[in-house]
Amino acid sequence: MASQQRILVGVVGAPHGIRGEVRVKSYTATPTAIASYRPLISEDGRKTLVMLGLRPVKDDMVVARFEGVGTREAAAALTNMKLYVDRAILPAADEDEYYHADLVGLRAETSCGEPLGEVMSLANYGAGDLLEIRPPAGETILVPFTQAFVPVVDVPGGRVMISDEALAEADPDAEAASADAPQDDADR
Repeated sequence: MASQQRILVGVVGAPHGIRGEVRVKSYTATPTAIASYRPLISEDGRKTLVMLGLRPVKDDMVVARFEGVGTREAAAALTNMKLYVDRAILPAADEDEYYHADLVGLRAETSCGEPLGEVMSLANYGAGDLLEIRPPAGETILVPFTQAFVPVVDVPGGRVMISDEALAEADPDAEAASADAPQDDADR
């Protein structure tokens, strides 16, 4: 919940060719911007990488060369390495923009203040960002991360508010169950 010291900006994929290049999935707004953040630090903090060059391959993927990595074998040793940067070198987020690290761990609650669980992650499967919420029991809840579905993001207060509409879409069975519930004659 509290601001973290390092922010995940990418992850190294498979080697590309025989000269030490690797594919890198970039989590920066503009994928090629990952090259402007230095140094890149491994998750455990023991390895520091300096990107010498890159070229875009597709939407969120680049092919990169790192200092000291000149063979396919050396590139393969980096596979699945998560790349972090110190938070201090990142620009401040604009209003209504958030770093994923700031959202993970926030408590999620309804518009009435009832607890729903905790934000586990943000995912994007191609149709926009989704908040993944872990409830105290049961399956995780996926909620579109838009103003309509998440009208309040209070990072200092440690919470997000999820709209009733979002909850109905996340659990259509709950809405169907309430429609099937017996009603008294005055409601008909």
